[in-house]
Amino acid sequence: MSETYKLYGTPTSYYTAKVRAYLRYKAIPFEEILTTEEVYRNVIVARTGVWMIPTLLTPDDLVVQDSTEIIDLLEARFPSATVHPAGAWQKLAALLMELYGDEWLIMTAIHYRWTKEENREFAISEFGSQARPGGSPAEQREAGLEKARVFGGWVGLFGIDENTGPAIEQAYEEFLGALNEHFKDFDFLFGSRPSIADFSFFGGLYAVLNRDPLSGRLMMRLAPRVVQWIERMLEPKPRKGEFVDDDRVPETLNPIFRAIFADQFPVLLDTVRNVNLWSRDNPGVPFPKTIGQHDFELRGRRGSRRVHPYSQWMLQRALAHYRSLNTVNRETVDTHLRDLGGLEQMQIEIEQPLNRTEFKLVADGTFRP
Repeated sequence: MSETYKLYGTPTSYYTAKVRAYLRYKAIPFEEILTTEEVYRNVIVARTGVWMIPTLLTPDDLVVQDSTEIIDLLEARFPSATVHPAGAWQKLAALLMELYGDEWLIMTAIHYRWTKEENREFAISEFGSQARPGGSPAEQREAGLEKARVFGGWVGLFGIDENTGPAIEQAYEEFLGALNEHFKDFDFLFGSRPSIADFSFFGGLYAVLNRDPLSGRLMMRLAPRVVQWIERMLEPKPRKGEFVDDDRVPETLNPIFRAIFADQFPVLLDTVRNVNLWSRDNPGVPFPKTIGQHDFELRGRRGSRRVHPYSQWMLQRALAHYRSLNTVNRETVDTHLRDLGGLEQMQIEIEQPLNRTEFKLVADGTFRP
């Protein structure tokens, strides 16, 4: 039996980039298979029932769909040079950043890819050539437009419009500025070795915001050190480097944590409320991708977006670690959270815990990390 893993994804895929970089860092033998229309039908949907990538096929024929579950599985199988810091505060910080990279930064990526015409045209071309690699230019164009109708529709799902667009751009430029300053002194987010937070940020910052031409030029102009970090993430030194010592989180990351608690957490807390209500009305029913609408505010601009239950599942991972801390570690972590404006938010109670079963989200009453 071959020991090579098979990664099904595309160069344009936000979450495929996250997993691909992880596989390279851990030096796990893998083959990447382009997810054409045929592969989607005959492999992805046939094995999982959903049109989602990345999907990983293990040497023992286990199919895993979802970047977070893929990395969790591989961390268990390849524990050397773990991407999860061991310290109480450092690990929580990395999980919070993973939550931000996976579930909030994607709004920025969607905005720049689908509301900026130059990026949109590039994406249509890329999606078309990936979906039908042997097709004629006209066939590839049609395939790209079909993908654009699907993924471009996510603009509305994330509350992106003419009013919220400037706020998304302002918040993103602040984020880039903080990262650019941080990478003056550090190769990665927590030292000389990439963490789960690095891989999560890399998904959107590379696969969309760097590769797409207009946003790529913006990144180079505003944050050249972020571009250099992307280059390090593309060719990481396998299983090398260290996290900063004494459970420290560099203060240069503080602006990002303050944005996590000020911008993302109000949406997360309202997501939990909506999940509770939906679960009571639909007991035992697997969750759809979205379950309703709620308002949000960003940089003084208000918008309305769909409720994404998966975000609660990701939040639960950070909460599970936080709740596991002993008294001494909890006091130390609470001091950091208080300084960053996140202590109150982290006290949220999850009435309807979500778990992933058979590629679906279900509320089964069990709070599991």
